[in-house]
Amino acid sequence: MARRKKQLSEDDHHVWSLVKASLTPMRPEKKWPQATKPPIAPIMIKPKPIALKPLTRIGRAAAEPNIRLDLALDPMHGLAIQKPAMDQRTHTKMRKGKLKPEARLDLHGMRAAHAHVELLAFVRRCHGGGKRLILVITGKGNSTRDEGAIMPSRQGILRHSLPHWLSSAEMRPMILQITPAHLRHGGGGAYYVYLKRKGRSG
Repeated sequence: MARRKKQLSEDDHHVWSLVKASLTPMRPEKKWPQATKPPIAPIMIKPKPIALKPLTRIGRAAAEPNIRLDLALDPMHGLAIQKPAMDQRTHTKMRKGKLKPEARLDLHGMRAAHAHVELLAFVRRCHGGGKRLILVITGKGNSTRDEGAIMPSRQGILRHSLPHWLSSAEMRPMILQITPAHLRHGGGGAYYVYLKRKGRSG
């Protein structure tokens, strides 16, 4: 018959715990330091340099267009704001294109020197013939000239010169009023010239 294993009582457990507490171990248990994970350094990603390729002919910026600078003020501006030297009613009708010019001179295509001579002869002829309202056409200027010059060019040399010619000592005594023409008679490329009565120059 097998022996029954003796069970320790509570007093026995208590006595054994006191004995264990009083004993000093011959080989003290080593305490191994806990392994710590090193901090993870942030990964720096350097952007790849972008190689700039030279632009092709198609990708190049367009060259700046040649710009024509008109150094002289628009001659129409001064004439449009001047006070009328003639009858107000007649001046208004003329400005609105309601008066029909009695003669016209077209200076298109002429050189300045030739145009000046033609204008003087035309004004003298019309004034001597008793005409009052005449029309002088200059055009707005040639836009097809070579723009490669170093110095800026004046657009419409005849258009800018005409008011000065009409104000000269040779023609001014025969002229009463100079006004930009109405659109039906040429607009910005033409002038009304209202002459003084024959025998009244000066």
